[in-house]
Amino acid sequence: MSVNFKDLGLVNTREMFKRAINGGWAVPAFNFNNLEQLQAIIKASSELKSPVILQVSKGARNYANQTLLRYMAEGAVQYAKEIGCEHPEIVLHLDHGDSFELCKSCVDMGFSSVMIDGSALPYDENVALTRKVVDYAHQYDVTVEGELGVLAGVEDEVSSDVCHYTKPEEVIDFTSKTGVDSLAISIGTSHGAYKFKPEQCTKDPQTGRLVPPPLAFDVLDAIMEKLPGFPIVLHGSSSVPQEYVDIINQYGGKLPDAVGIPEEQLRKASKSAVCKINIDSDSRLAFTAAVRKVFAEKPAEFDPRKYCGPARDLMEKMYREKITDVLGSDNKLAQL
Repeated sequence: MSVNFKDLGLVNTREMFKRAINGGWAVPAFNFNNLEQLQAIIKASSELKSPVILQVSKGARNYANQTLLRYMAEGAVQYAKEIGCEHPEIVLHLDHGDSFELCKSCVDMGFSSVMIDGSALPYDENVALTRKVVDYAHQYDVTVEGELGVLAGVEDEVSSDVCHYTKPEEVIDFTSKTGVDSLAISIGTSHGAYKFKPEQCTKDPQTGRLVPPPLAFDVLDAIMEKLPGFPIVLHGSSSVPQEYVDIINQYGGKLPDAVGIPEEQLRKASKSAVCKINIDSDSRLAFTAAVRKVFAEKPAEFDPRKYCGPARDLMEKMYREKITDVLGSDNKLAQL
């Protein structure tokens, strides 16, 4: 028995992307795996009156259970209203779907948006697979994100040692043949907490910290020239805040040389046709930093609420900063 996302109070990405492109801001797309992440995302986005995309990877869906996820999404909408957000705009999105069957299953279970990632396939196979997903999803008004180009790094089941920038000359053909609603591109972002190898970075002479290479804004500009006003998505856009890495390392963790995308580059991207920016590793780092701190300072603690609570608070603070300081999506709901 299938369920439609509208019955859960969710929305798709179409209208929010239009407003984001026209307004020079980006919609936050936050991955979640558990209750604490979901609470933090909804509290931050609802109180700041920001549209939000709840992202679930294939691995997270297996971890959380698809039926529970459906009710968590419905619960998220009600929770947003309970904390004073009368007209929340919440998307439930499949991140990096790797097969038609998975995307279909998500559409049938109430997702309002799905990504089909055929970027590792030969071009024509990527087009055919993406088209098949679009044809199915659009029957239910579910929006579809496709991908061209390959991001380096590791995130759940998605892994690549090398980055292949999106080829601007392919984007018109791909979007017209597939009918996708948005396009994930590769311009130098990458998955995980180690977005760049030390040899790709320079060192800040003052702090000794690694400084990552800049994103390929020339590639983004070329893509926007070919697809004016088309919704562009950046994956792998966590900034890997050094404060979280330092806390993790201070309390027994081992994250040497973890480095992410500088926030000023994401600010620049969000003012362009990039209307969705994906952030996952930063919340994992915030969660882990808070938990490690509690375990180190209170080794007798065994009540999960006493270490998951601080983790939730730190993630909420991080989500708020992203919404207001990086993406500019606060106070951008259609009905405030």
